[in-house]
Amino acid sequence: MNKIELMEIINNGENSTVEFKRDNLRAEQLAKEIVAFANSYGGRILIGVENDGEISGIKKSNLEEWIMDSVCSRLIHPTLIPKYEVIKVNNQLKVAVLTVNSGIMKPFVVKFKDREDIYIRIGSISKLATREQIIRLSEISGLIHVETLPVPGAYYDSLDRIRYENYFKDIIKDPQLPKTEDNWKQHLKDNGFLTDTEFQQNLCTIAGILLFGKKPRRFLKQAGIRFMAFNSHDKEYKALIDSIIDAPLIGRWDVDKNGQLSLIDAGLIEKFMNMVEPYISEETDLIEVSLRRSKKWLYPLEVIRELVLNALAHRDWTRNVDIEISLYKDRIEIISPGALPNSMTVEKMVGGRRTPRNPIIMDVLRDYQYVDARGMGIRIKVIPIMKSFNNTSPLFEANEDFLKTTLYLQSPDNIDHKYDPNDPIVDPKTGATDPIVGPKTGNNDPIVGPKTGNNDPNDPNDPIIDPKIGHNDPNLHILSLVATNENITYQELSDELGLSLATIKRRISALKKAKKIERIGTSRGGYWKIIKPK
Repeated sequence: MNKIELMEIINNGENSTVEFKRDNLRAEQLAKEIVAFANSYGGRILIGVENDGEISGIKKSNLEEWIMDSVCSRLIHPTLIPKYEVIKVNNQLKVAVLTVNSGIMKPFVVKFKDREDIYIRIGSISKLATREQIIRLSEISGLIHVETLPVPGAYYDSLDRIRYENYFKDIIKDPQLPKTEDNWKQHLKDNGFLTDTEFQQNLCTIAGILLFGKKPRRFLKQAGIRFMAFNSHDKEYKALIDSIIDAPLIGRWDVDKNGQLSLIDAGLIEKFMNMVEPYISEETDLIEVSLRRSKKWLYPLEVIRELVLNALAHRDWTRNVDIEISLYKDRIEIISPGALPNSMTVEKMVGGRRTPRNPIIMDVLRDYQYVDARGMGIRIKVIPIMKSFNNTSPLFEANEDFLKTTLYLQSPDNIDHKYDPNDPIVDPKTGATDPIVGPKTGNNDPIVGPKTGNNDPNDPNDPIIDPKIGHNDPNLHILSLVATNENITYQELSDELGLSLATIKRRISALKKAKKIERIGTSRGGYWKIIKPK
């Protein structure tokens, strides 16, 4: 890192990946910030910078040794070593930069005063992780698989014996089928469908109750699918349908001598497809040979089925909410609870990367031929089929709470959803390189879109940027305010313009780069100077 890069980071302020600290902080305070970054997405800690961005500099002569020994080695477990570098600001001031990568051995803890605290980064704040967040961190590192956790109150007799016998006998043709009840219990434990705890035996696991439970939602409230349909573009008070489906995930199948499957008893997937069918199809005037009217499909069934299966196979089962599927006049949205697993991103998912969160559930779905062995349904099915069906591309949006996939009935006016097979990025929030990605970005660079006007909000020469300010350039507002008050602060600019402190700092940085403004002196004792064009 050089001085210019450092000053740009400081000007942009603290955020989810940047923290400012004085060099007189206590060891446990620094350990907290390092652990929070390691448990989240990584980040930088700037030591020698005040909370308001003023550079106070580092004064400890042995700062690096203190950080590595007294903080990282003694207080953080498992031990991690951040990158340490010192940047010279001027002859008197230096800033230490700690770069912390997202850790592999999560969760990292701070060991202090007989406690082990786990922190995560939320926005610009490092906070103690909740129970659910700790479970997810452990899941990411492979310490636990959530699908093997016990479900309280669900025991051996909560499973449908006809279904799991059908699985072992007819689907995978297990050569050593159990003969007694005790043998069956042990066999189910060996396969991850039952488990024992210190106090209770023969409890159903999450995988067991989902796949073979008689009434899964009785024991696991998030086990169903919620389907809603609206005759509008948004949720409204009265829905055409609002129903939660409760059933074992897989159906019960008969297998003939040729290995062909025929459905005997529908599972969650089949029941959902039967429910959604009337809402995604229309009868045409064409009469078939059977004297039945043919159907016009609004969405391809195979795509919806694939996305629902993905949601069920890869969702975060620690989230106490159902998978939610909402149909509107112009689109259908499928929301799978929880962040993407491990280091998965939208780009990697679209590119064909496979990272199963629930391997037991995924294996059973493959055994039933619900999914193929390649596990690349998004890349080889969903995107190409939607392109050929109505020349649109799905929109994928991922955050800490859910993965949402949107299928469009048709391309809205002035929006081009054409699928580019060379572009693995489909979500404008990730900084897609292909400007044709979805309705939220318009037809141009995904950093613009309808929320900011038709130009780049990071361009100081852009006359039309932010509708919150009006139709004028807020950078001109900044220059105008600075011209009338050379001592104006970032906070005063924020209050005057109604923009966040981070946005003000980012715009000031852009104006500096454009050589329209400069800071004379320090951040506290100096003043602003407007640079007149030559």
